[in-house]
Amino acid sequence: MNISILGGGIGGLSTAIALKQEGFDVSVYERHSKPTTVGAGIVCWPNASFVLAQLGILDEVAKVSGSIKYMNRYSNTGESIGSLDISELNRLMKYPSYSILRKDLINALIQRTIALGIDIYYQHDVTHFSDKNGKTSVKFSNGKSIESDIIIGSDGRMKSLSRAYVNGDNTPIYQGFINWVGVFEDKSVNFSDLSVADYWGTGKRFGIVPVSKNKAYWAGGAVAETIMAVNSNKYKSELNSLFSDWPDLMTKIINGTPESSINKIYVHDHDPIDKWHKNNVILLGDSAHSPLPTSGQGACQALEDAWHFTRCLKENINNIANAFVQFTELRKDKTSGITMGGRQLASSIFNQDIEFCQQRNLASRNTNYQNVVVGMAKGWSRGLPIEC
Repeated sequence: MNISILGGGIGGLSTAIALKQEGFDVSVYERHSKPTTVGAGIVCWPNASFVLAQLGILDEVAKVSGSIKYMNRYSNTGESIGSLDISELNRLMKYPSYSILRKDLINALIQRTIALGIDIYYQHDVTHFSDKNGKTSVKFSNGKSIESDIIIGSDGRMKSLSRAYVNGDNTPIYQGFINWVGVFEDKSVNFSDLSVADYWGTGKRFGIVPVSKNKAYWAGGAVAETIMAVNSNKYKSELNSLFSDWPDLMTKIINGTPESSINKIYVHDHDPIDKWHKNNVILLGDSAHSPLPTSGQGACQALEDAWHFTRCLKENINNIANAFVQFTELRKDKTSGITMGGRQLASSIFNQDIEFCQQRNLASRNTNYQNVVVGMAKGWSRGLPIEC
């Protein structure tokens, strides 16, 4: 059995590693000419760390990550409106939470693929799928084509032809807000407690995630009704106009981040779908489910997909169709819930009604965060061999 994976991101690479470790013949095909990243960083919550341990790279990830302790919420004036104990979440789920730059996580995954002898073919942009006798082949823009026993579509949320093939449509849904993201490093700033700082305003948000005492990735978000052309020369002025009256740390981070390190993203997701496979093609990662960054679980769920799909295939080695059905049923409800939860939180954070936001902040301040941690642990450990 040979397996081809379309997409060399977190979902594709982690799935390749998981399959190769079980003896499967697997190759990765990536549209870009080299490894690329969209976004600045991610938190590998305990469910993701469980999978990274199974992939044999958790120790390497730890070396380039921050061991975050708390997630602290603030109003846009700097008033504390709640604190979530990440150490307690880690204790309940029995794995650590790590903050990491996306490029560093991709690098750790690539180094593992190299060590396992997995081939990654760059500049392979899918143009179309072809059906013949109930089996699907893939054609690339460079003129090459592949026929494999299994084709895994892990080619992202924005231009996934795999999703279009399986689902009949791959149009992402714009959710009405922008994220400017970047990486900030300054020896004069000391993120000594390695705690996430999440500032909520009216129709705006600013989040800071330390990865070391002097380095953090960040995201400044704001409502935007329409999608406009982007101009990187204006990113800092746009951010400063939005956050100039917020705590001084925001201004320091915005102006202290190199322009080349800032990206502007009009944030999209997808509605949950029931159909994840067609013929010998199966979707996973953002191609199957693509929650908003407010879910905190996009990359984590892609990693979970890698672990679950490999187990399903092992258990149904002589019945690929059954493996596809089992995988879809295992993953559909959890990922759909995470997608809708991300939308719900985004609709609250980016609400533009002042009174609503005041009541939201009051509710956050009065929240029992121990119960929140317990709920997160139970939800995120669902389907994994992690007892909470």
